[in-house]
Amino acid sequence: SFRIMDEEEHDVGAFDPSIPEEGPSEPPEGWLDSVTGYEDHKGGDQIYPPPPDFIPEPENDRSASIPNVMYATFYIQLPQVSEDVAREALLKFVGKKWTYSSKPAQNLVFKDLRPFTVYRVNQVFLYHVDGVLTLFYRLETFTESRSSAWEHEIYTGQYVDGSQNGRIPPPWQVEVQYPPKFTDTVQKVRVPHTSSVKPCHQCQGKGHVRCTHCHSRGWISCVSCHGTVHGRKRKCVGCHGRGRKVCTWCHGSGHKTCRKCNGRKKLLHFLQLTVTWKNQVYEFIPDRLPEFPIKKFEKVSGEAFFIDESLLALMLDVSALIYPKVMLEQEGVIPKLFPQSWEHEIVQNVLVYPIVGFPDQDICNASEEAIHEHLNKYSVVSRILQQRQSVELVPLTQAFYSYNGKIYDYFVYGTEKKVHTTKYPTCCTVL
Repeated sequence: SFRIMDEEEHDVGAFDPSIPEEGPSEPPEGWLDSVTGYEDHKGGDQIYPPPPDFIPEPENDRSASIPNVMYATFYIQLPQVSEDVAREALLKFVGKKWTYSSKPAQNLVFKDLRPFTVYRVNQVFLYHVDGVLTLFYRLETFTESRSSAWEHEIYTGQYVDGSQNGRIPPPWQVEVQYPPKFTDTVQKVRVPHTSSVKPCHQCQGKGHVRCTHCHSRGWISCVSCHGTVHGRKRKCVGCHGRGRKVCTWCHGSGHKTCRKCNGRKKLLHFLQLTVTWKNQVYEFIPDRLPEFPIKKFEKVSGEAFFIDESLLALMLDVSALIYPKVMLEQEGVIPKLFPQSWEHEIVQNVLVYPIVGFPDQDICNASEEAIHEHLNKYSVVSRILQQRQSVELVPLTQAFYSYNGKIYDYFVYGTEKKVHTTKYPTCCTVL
């Protein structure tokens, strides 16, 4: 026979009503004070568009003239790929492919080495094949965006930088350390004078909350007998006939230490500004040389002969300073949107301008379209810090060879002499 456990026994260790249930993980609306300059903050990330003074204005009827690349090839001599160089590159490539045998690379007979003149405008590629130019265009726009979110940490008596310490700077006046240009970086900083101490919202400042595993009773029903007590000869070995066990989560207390404040009862809240620098990229890739995948060029280098960042011929370095810096600022030579950490570099315009005078009109059209698109797209939600265009010469050679009476080919590309091939004479076969 068995009996159901008495209700009075179940009530032993009843919870303390003053212990609160676990609250939300984030502060409820109205819990935090409104901050001047950040009034629209409603939780989560709040993105702030740049102020009007930080938005660059393009000059009308201005263009970027690039030297004729057909003549530039006479001034930049890229090393020619000889048969020995082509064979060595292929052997290096085959050595990294465990399914490829090195025998064909060692014994092949070259039939033709066909060099291509490849121009790259930033990441823009132009193949010169029998007088035909194939263009690959890329525009880089280096942007900065700012957003903020409420963050908190456990308050243990540390210094509190509150509003009593001074004026709270608006989002775009918070000082940050600028990274190298055209590099993706994220920096998080506390907004000065926004810190405040509040009772923990998850435990209402009590330091502990009700245990949800035992419903704050301190015990749970025995999983072996499910809360029943057997006769004396058949006493449950799991709970020794008590029908319940001490809750292992709260150790029988009925409550747990608050995970949010770790029992310290208070949290330090502050606004955290997230500054994101990103190199935005526009690509124009016409398909004029389908035999060679253009993605391969992204990991190799060439020889640059033209770089366009709209640089002005004015040095701010002390050794080359012509006018005092304060005069330059008064005359508007140094724009307000120029980061202070860059003020000792060459003074420059932020925007580049459409390319003119290029051998193929497609590159000029793509340049104009890309610049217009980036200006309209990114100046609304972020700050354009710099744009860049450049032209590179990248070596590309197609090698034709015979092996066992059949003709094969592969490409040697980049100054690193990388190899690309879609067919190779023999592969190892694993049975």
